[in-house]
Amino acid sequence: MDLFDHFPEKKSETDFRPLAERMRPANLSAYIGQSHLLGEGRLLSRAIAQDSLFSMILWGPPGTGKTTLALLVARESKAHFIRFSAVLSGVKELRTVVEEAKKQCTIHRQRTILFVDEIHRFNKAQQDAFLPHVENGLLTLIGATTENPSFEIISPLLSRCRVMLLHPLTQDELRLILRRALDDRDAGLGNLPLEVEEDALELILSQCNGDARVALNNLEIAATSVTPSVTGKSVLTAQLAADYLGRRTFLYDKSGEEHYNLISAFHKSLRGSDPDASLYWLARMLIAGEDPLFIARRMVRMASEDIGNADPLALSIAIAAKDSFHFIGPPEGELALAQAAVYLATAPKSDAVYKAFNEAKTVVNQTGSLPVPLHIRNAPTKLMHAIGYGKDYKYAHDYEEAYVQQDYLPEEIQKRRFYVPTNRGYEKKIQERIRLWQETAKKV
Repeated sequence: MDLFDHFPEKKSETDFRPLAERMRPANLSAYIGQSHLLGEGRLLSRAIAQDSLFSMILWGPPGTGKTTLALLVARESKAHFIRFSAVLSGVKELRTVVEEAKKQCTIHRQRTILFVDEIHRFNKAQQDAFLPHVENGLLTLIGATTENPSFEIISPLLSRCRVMLLHPLTQDELRLILRRALDDRDAGLGNLPLEVEEDALELILSQCNGDARVALNNLEIAATSVTPSVTGKSVLTAQLAADYLGRRTFLYDKSGEEHYNLISAFHKSLRGSDPDASLYWLARMLIAGEDPLFIARRMVRMASEDIGNADPLALSIAIAAKDSFHFIGPPEGELALAQAAVYLATAPKSDAVYKAFNEAKTVVNQTGSLPVPLHIRNAPTKLMHAIGYGKDYKYAHDYEEAYVQQDYLPEEIQKRRFYVPTNRGYEKKIQERIRLWQETAKKV
């Protein structure tokens, strides 16, 4: 396979490739972005300069330059290069690759770089097939993935590779890419009689979520859709760009990492008492298409985990928001979720119940099935009453303030205390009540 097949030459009249493909840079000096990997003195730039490449996983969102970087890294190397698609290929094709790599090593004394696009699509058995060849150095593996390698790449293979994280491109980097495409007369749009207003360019940039491919595709759609004026020149305005591009899309995956990143940001904003951030992340998820009831369930959980008895009403409000959305539906029901999010964010916080229950479960697992104290056992029969079930039980309502000191825990753990209320919100009252009970117990 010829590595140079992957790079654009001068545009011909029959070149129907998308602008994003035509503008793929042909050398590292033209590559834009990922300076934390390619900057002077950085690990990857040193490895390229010294031709000492190692197996790596390029992990990042779509359009951040993973495939281009892999191709350019291979081009800078003296190694034989093979491109392999996880979508179209399997173990059978890998055997052919291995045989080719062995031939290159034996005959030409040349190592082989194997680039696997969308490597996360390989199952465990397919990924296992790489292991011996990566381990013995026959193949230098460069995998590209949009998915978290911790979840999608098997541990043995991951341990033999370095994970290189690619960041979404900045607005300045994307602007430079679009300007280059507008000026390039060979592969870009430089031959078009086109003027792009600055506001139109900024609108295109605002809709691409750090994705260079989306930015270039949107530019191409808008630029080639403009009707020329009587002078033959086309002007792309912000209004025209908005009409051509339509509704913006958002980076999101209901079952992938971004799903968990956003719900984590939402939960932590609620816990951190930031109503503005809570509303922002709520809106991000809803607009991106997240299941509103999934969000509602997380708020119900948060009401107990992070607020608890500091504001017992929080749980009722979270449940009411869930029921309200279920009853009304979108979009009106989303307001109930927003109201609950603001309430939860601004409520006093306590994880005392959460910690107490976790500690109680730990003690149960450690101590097993301790017997129930006799005096608080149920005694529905004469025999059970005769052998001491319920003996000396003190009925709380017979005492002042409906409180009387007696032991309720098994004898082995009678001194254990799980729940320690904070002095925030309603828990401050609970704290005072427990203190009064303790003082009453000391007088007995």
